[in-house]
Amino acid sequence: MPRELLEPGCVYHIYNHAVGNDKLFLSEQNYLYFLRRYEHFIPAIADTFAYCLIPNHLHFLVEIKQQIDLPMDSKYTASQFASKQFSNLFSSYAQAFNKQQMRRGNLFMSNFKRRRINSDEYLTNVIKYIHLNPVAHGMVNFPFEWKFSSYNSIFSDCKTFLARERVLAWFGGVEEFKRQHS
Repeated sequence: MPRELLEPGCVYHIYNHAVGNDKLFLSEQNYLYFLRRYEHFIPAIADTFAYCLIPNHLHFLVEIKQQIDLPMDSKYTASQFASKQFSNLFSSYAQAFNKQQMRRGNLFMSNFKRRRINSDEYLTNVIKYIHLNPVAHGMVNFPFEWKFSSYNSIFSDCKTFLARERVLAWFGGVEEFKRQHS
């Protein structure tokens, strides 16, 4: 059964998992490399609202841009290109990880999963779910303790690929954002 393409103007919860009991990230360098690859492939096609990377899986909340500039020689539609960019991200990371770890075979499940966000309540809940994921898995006690999520980036003044102003506006400011994540 073909996968749903990522439609321009729509918001999606995108997630993926390592094959079996494998880990996607074995070191801080792995996490940082993945985020650099993400920054290479995704900002041209999507605004990112939230993310979380944990050892065996990852989550992103994105809005596919209304207007996607396709490469001049592209044979893809905007929807196909957006979906292909996520596939390219996962493939690019898996190839580098496999080379680094001297391993072969699939790193990620065969296809990344996506759920279209269809309500304001669902959007709010997914942002909280993503940031609270390391807490739910017993890795930390509070979302601000996990280094590889967008939670702390929401409050930072550092350059980021996150659409943090939109996230804070959605929650009604920093204090309400923090309150809803406690």
